[in-house]
Parts: sequence; structure tokens; C-alpha cells
Amino acid sequence: MSGTFRTYREVVALTGPVLPVLSFLGRLPTAMCQLGSLLLVAETSGSLATAGLVGGALAAGQTLGGPVLGRMADRHGQRTVVLAAALVNAVAVTALVLAALDRTATLPLALVGALAGASVPQVGPMARTRSVALARQSGADERVVAAVLSFEGTLDEVSFVLGPAFVGLAVAFAHPAAALFVAAGTLAVCGTWFALHPTAARVRRASRTASSVRTGLSGQVYALRTAMVLQGAMFGASQAGITALTERLGQPGQAGLVYAAMGVMSAVAGLAMAAVPARIQLTTRWRAATAALIVLSVPLLFVTSLWALYAVVVVLGVAYAPHLITIFGLTERIVPESRLAESMAFLTSGIVGGQALALAVSGRLAETQGPPAAFAVAVGAAVLCGALAWGSRPDPGPRDPGPERAEERDPGAERAQERRTGSHRLSPSGDRGPGLPTPAAAAPPGCARSS
Repeated sequence: MSGTFRTYREVVALTGPVLPVLSFLGRLPTAMCQLGSLLLVAETSGSLATAGLVGGALAAGQTLGGPVLGRMADRHGQRTVVLAAALVNAVAVTALVLAALDRTATLPLALVGALAGASVPQVGPMARTRSVALARQSGADERVVAAVLSFEGTLDEVSFVLGPAFVGLAVAFAHPAAALFVAAGTLAVCGTWFALHPTAARVRRASRTASSVRTGLSGQVYALRTAMVLQGAMFGASQAGITALTERLGQPGQAGLVYAAMGVMSAVAGLAMAAVPARIQLTTRWRAATAALIVLSVPLLFVTSLWALYAVVVVLGVAYAPHLITIFGLTERIVPESRLAESMAFLTSGIVGGQALALAVSGRLAETQGPPAAFAVAVGAAVLCGALAWGSRPDPGPRDPGPERAEERDPGAERAQERRTGSHRLSPSGDRGPGLPTPAAAAPPGCARSS
């Protein structure tokens, strides 16, 4: 355990103490907006159907816009893209609140919701990409890269738990609009600070050649993206089933607490992933995680009491973060560096899209067939994840740097930093500098991404 803590201290030493705080606070608004917009529109319009449409538009905007912003960050650097997106998103969320309070018609309201979703600055994927870049450039070994991914995944999980909780507190003591105003303000401040943080310049952007020639991706990348959509479907179906069962038991207020308990356990499991021995390859971890998802989700079909629901869901949370982290780790290893931010954003957007789609489908099933029908969707998604993991063979060899990328840093300052630290950055071709070991093909970069 002391070795795990020591590894995480190395991670914080790489990023500095401020960056993780900024990235966490920058994630919270996204975790707050989905539930906050749903509750706000439901209250101001008096229509759950309208609220669902606006919430669906917000999710669709985030699903489609995330990869676009990721691709722009790969080409033009994180600083400009994240700064613009954070400010636009803060304005869009504020506009959504004002439009809802003004009882604007459904279609214009949904369009504003779509803009709010499309402009989400993707702080989670950007932070993950940035932290991995810092680790690679410092010559950190795969154990530290694994811890970086575990740490970022834990920040995701905690933000997903606390975001809705903050919305619940705002609704209890004020109004849903208050939660969204806080989200917009937090994003404007922390998103801007995250964009302008000095580490943004450490992420190399694609050169003009790489920008003009789109690097192809292997079929394994799409298998990983599909698995992430299915993971999102598990979240959505579980949420629908938990809500339906707690309502049937006459304790609807417990739904959020049950879901939060699952998130807390998932976050704990994510932190523990840094202790997994490096000799266990990423492909093996992925298969083990999907097997756990299947085995631990099946008991959901037979739950009939609140305490049994708590027990089953908390145990199931143990499998969630390892699965997410491993997919991020595999993606980091097999995609070209020139498309890393885009690929990380694709994964996060896949979760959002899968969750929204499964929530709509399983919610209807829960109404007509009961909670087990919704949970059956979660089990089915877990089985499909397992089929992908056991049917695919992503090669977690040395990372593919992709086409040449142009540095945004000052070369003289970088050489001075190398002299001080004795470290060498990756060369434009992706090779390591003198004195740094080449990662072994079998060494996994890690496993364990919060809104």
C-alpha cells in the first residue's frame, strides 16, 4: 500500500498540486448539468416530456461535440480550444437557465441545450491527455503512467458522484436554476484557469503535415469505443432500474444514494488499480474486468429489497472503474499521439451517449415490465462488453507516436529543464532520448473518466 501512495505522489509531482484540483472542479459542472437541466425544465415547463427532450439534446450535443473538440485540441493545442469552449459553455448554460425560467418554447430550448452539450470543454479527456503527456515526456515508467490513468479515472468517478449531489442540495434549499448558475460560474473560472495553466503548453500539437493527413485507426480502437458505449449503457440501465425499484419499494429518495454508493466504491477500486502488478497485461485486465461486470451484474435481476439493492450495487461498483481505466489505458497505447485527445473525448462521449440511450429505453421497460427488465439491459450490455474483450486482441505494445507533432514550448527553456532534471522529452518521431528505457511491449500503461 505504501508503494501505491508513493506512486501517486510521483503523479502529483508530475502535474503539480494545482492541476488536479482545477481539472476536478472543471469536471463538476458537466456532472451537474445533465440532472440540473432535467429538474429545471421539468419544474418550469411542468412537462417531463419537455425535460426529457432538452436533456436528450444536451446529451446528444456532448456526444457529437466532444470528439470534434478533441480533434481541434490535437491540431491547435489545448489552450485555445479549452479556453474558447469553457467560455462558450458557461454562456450557453446561463442562456439555458434564463430560457427555461422565461418558459421558452420546447424547440428553442432544446437547441440551447444542444449548444450547451456541444460546447462542454471536455476537461476530463484533456486532463487525461495532458497528464499522460507529462508522464511520457519526463521518462516515467509504465507504472507511473498507469497511476496517472487511475488517478484521472478516480477524479471522473468522484465528480460523477458529487455533481448530482450538489444539484440535489441546491434543489432542496433553493432552486434547480441555482445549481446551473453555480455550474456556469465554476466552469468559467476553473475551465479558464485549466486552459491557461502552464502545463497546457507541454502537450505537443499535431504538425501541419499530421493535421492535413488524417491518421488511420485500427479496428481495435473502434472495439474499445464500442465497449465504452456499452459501459455507458450499463450506467443508464442501472440508473433506470434503481429508480424504478426504489419507487416500487416506496422510498424514491434512496435512488440517488444507492447510485452514489456505487460511484464511491468504483472510485475506491479505481485508486486501487495502481497496485495491480505491471506483469498483468492490459488485455488480461480488460477481460477480467468484463468477466466481473457480467458476474456481478446478474444478481441485479433478483433484487427485491432496498438493502439487497445497496449490497449488489456497491459490489458491482468494484468492476466499473477497472473496466473504464483499462479501456483508457489500451486506447492511450494504440492510437497515434496526434489523435490522443480526440480518442479520449470519443470514449467519454461514448459513455454519455450510451447512458442517455439506455436510460430512455430501459426507463420505458421499467415502467411497463418492472425493474428487472431495466436491469436486464445492464446485464446484456455487460455480456456484449465481454464478447468484445474476449474477441478482440488490442496490442498494447510501445505507444504509436503517430505523425510528427510540433512543440508549443520554447526549445531553449526545454533544454534548460532537461539539464536541471536530467530528463529527455520524446523526439518528434516519438523515440526517447538517450538514457531512457524503451517501454517493454508487455508492460501495461494502466487502468482507472469523471462529466
